[in-house]
Amino acid sequence: MCGITGIVGSSQLNQELYDGLTVLQHRGQDAAGMMTYSDNRLFQRKGNGLVRDVFQERHMQRLQGDIGIGHVRYPTAGSSSSAEAQPFYVNSPYGICLAHNGNLTNAEVLKRELYIDDRRHINTNSDSEILLNVLAHELLQTGSLHLRPQDIFNAVRGVHRRCRGAYAVVAMILGVGLVAFRDPFGIRPLVYGVKEAGSGMQTMVASESVALDVLGYELVRDIKPGEVVFIDKDRQFHSQICVEESTHAPCIFEYVYFARPDSIIENVYVQKARMRMGQRLAQKLLQQWPDHDIDVVIPIPDTSRTAALEMANVMNCKYREGFIKNRYIGRTFIMPGQTQRKKSVRQKLNPINLEYKDKNVLLVDDSIVRGTTSKEIVQMARDAGARKVYFASASPPVRFQNVYGIDMPAANELIAHGKEAEQVCKEIGADRLFYQELDDLIWAVHQGNKNLELFETSVFTGDYITGVGNEYLRSLEVVRSDASKQDQNEDYTSIDLVNSV
Repeated sequence: MCGITGIVGSSQLNQELYDGLTVLQHRGQDAAGMMTYSDNRLFQRKGNGLVRDVFQERHMQRLQGDIGIGHVRYPTAGSSSSAEAQPFYVNSPYGICLAHNGNLTNAEVLKRELYIDDRRHINTNSDSEILLNVLAHELLQTGSLHLRPQDIFNAVRGVHRRCRGAYAVVAMILGVGLVAFRDPFGIRPLVYGVKEAGSGMQTMVASESVALDVLGYELVRDIKPGEVVFIDKDRQFHSQICVEESTHAPCIFEYVYFARPDSIIENVYVQKARMRMGQRLAQKLLQQWPDHDIDVVIPIPDTSRTAALEMANVMNCKYREGFIKNRYIGRTFIMPGQTQRKKSVRQKLNPINLEYKDKNVLLVDDSIVRGTTSKEIVQMARDAGARKVYFASASPPVRFQNVYGIDMPAANELIAHGKEAEQVCKEIGADRLFYQELDDLIWAVHQGNKNLELFETSVFTGDYITGVGNEYLRSLEVVRSDASKQDQNEDYTSIDLVNSV
């Protein structure tokens, strides 16, 4: 999962890009990058680390221009190489840079096609560089020296024909303008908004609406599945649906975990969706266990707070904050290797003992992936003095790997893969375990927008909306396994290319 943004303005916008990326930092903490354009020159800075670490004052001063794009990276195969930091750039045709959120499921096929048929070399293992070169080739096929909106729409039609998987894209064509588009299923989120600034209107594209809010932009709408939005160098807005057929199926895990609660995705308030998740899960618990002996409901920060509070309200139980979070530790399920992951859980969370001592505690989390975090937290609650420890997950059992940009591991490393809830409960050491029903999760999001009829739910069902073969799933297991991640060499140097800063 990554965060992307792009702005077409009327004045220097490096600070706005920086602020937008900072707001989207929760979507990727591995690397950050920015490219701007001014006076027929491209300026770039990207490297490993948080936004605040990658961009220093000297870099910001040289990132000149009134059009630019930015990216925060989350490694979907465990790699931390700075060579894969985005945006990527290719100089032919026109000069194009691109940032991407998602994952192409036919990347290897495309890579061969690009080399054999299109005579294009791919320099990294990133599918974003592949997507950039597909777009560049399709733009070249227009044969136009001066690109018109229809040329860009036709080029993205070619991208949609060739690419499979999930992709939300923002690209900058030097001297032409900003292009943003989503895959025909709209799996990954992408919105745009506008604001009055200086001598005219500025337009901003971002993965989540909260980035627009913070910078004073008015949210216009989500970019539609298969749609292309093009803002030209004169700040004129153009858009077109560039697929024959589209099936709207946004990733439901955005609402469970990834998106900020203050975001609006597909006209659904994420905060309210999580409230409804908590309400439905509490109703399930009361139906199965009406005479429960729960003394207190405690969330596992931060994402589960909303659902946990609603559960406590419905169940008429006390709600307490029982863990203090160290915000300088990264998300644990992305960390390479079980030993490092277990260690980081203890570093990230510390219990407040008085909230557990001699109490029957219900811990609430947004999901259970590997189970490593859950098992450690259950034991921490017991060590803090809890008599009994119950566990609730605001999402259904995660049994299948994700192929659309979330680094969920090989299926056999998922604790619920091939197991019933009772087995998972025993493995994490809880006294009882309650999972959300998939129908209830879908209901919780659907209530926010009745026009949403379908969701991408493959991590729960194993049914992949774009169609994925077993061979591809097996290849992912190889690169996403803990053994593979431990073998990878990590590179923490910054990238400095021509015209970089």
